[in-house]
Amino acid sequence: MNVMIKSYLTDGLMLPEGPIAMPDGSVIVVEVLGGRLTRIAPDGTKSTIANLGGGPNGAAIGPDGRCYVCNNGGFGHMALPDGGLLPLEAPLNTPPGSIQVVDLATGAFETLYSHCESTPFWGPNDIVFDDAGGFWFTDFGRDRGRTRMRGALYYAKADGSEICEVVTALDGPNGVGLSPDGQTLYVALTFEGHLISFRLSGRGVIDTSASHIPNGSTIVGRAGPGMYLDSLAIDSAGRICCASPGAGAVLVFPPEGGAAEIIAIPDFLTTNIAFGGPDGKTAYVTMGSTGRVAMIDWDVPGLELAFH
Repeated sequence: MNVMIKSYLTDGLMLPEGPIAMPDGSVIVVEVLGGRLTRIAPDGTKSTIANLGGGPNGAAIGPDGRCYVCNNGGFGHMALPDGGLLPLEAPLNTPPGSIQVVDLATGAFETLYSHCESTPFWGPNDIVFDDAGGFWFTDFGRDRGRTRMRGALYYAKADGSEICEVVTALDGPNGVGLSPDGQTLYVALTFEGHLISFRLSGRGVIDTSASHIPNGSTIVGRAGPGMYLDSLAIDSAGRICCASPGAGAVLVFPPEGGAAEIIAIPDFLTTNIAFGGPDGKTAYVTMGSTGRVAMIDWDVPGLELAFH
């Protein structure tokens, strides 16, 4: 791939994540450290859609046209000498996270889920809808002093009527996305640096017979030394494009598995990527520490999402 940053859409955001490219040319992002859902106009002007509190982390448009937000509950943070921001471990009194739903026209929001039958959420992180109107989301887990609460992978209905903890005891599950045919689910594990996949046999159901691992997962690829894995998007070629904090990059994994191509991003805290623009070939990359959103000309359109 021969791609490079062509321009920056905006700056001044407080750890942007969860980009959504809208049909009107605007881009919606969450500001993790600002507790906001923010709209960025094509000219870079920012406006607040909703003050959600906590730490809004991932976002997607649902079947009702509202924005579904994974809220991790909140982080600590520190300012770096270069003026950038660095998220820190959540204080011990940080409340559990939740799934919030926002009316984009009015900014009104509500909590859709705060727990499943077995556990409260610790740090809901990223989300993707399937064509049936249900959604997969990851719970990153949370550090609590010397103890780490491990995360999980969930499937839920958009009307709030049903939620299922599908895979548990994952360490730092982060980005989540679906293949072009909707039959494979990809999950990025931040600390291990592994991109894993699950073959699906039905709505919210993993085919565990497709893998020798009991939870049904298969390793698609691995990040390199000094690289972690964050949120992701799929392009129309089926490639899994995963933000990589640490080195500052987008890693592009082939769907058949193997080594990733590396696209350098000038922010060590590269957090997410989404596709949009008139032809779907603009990649919007959120840069967490510097608070910018970069625009990259991609070689193919991004995968069209279920309800965008």
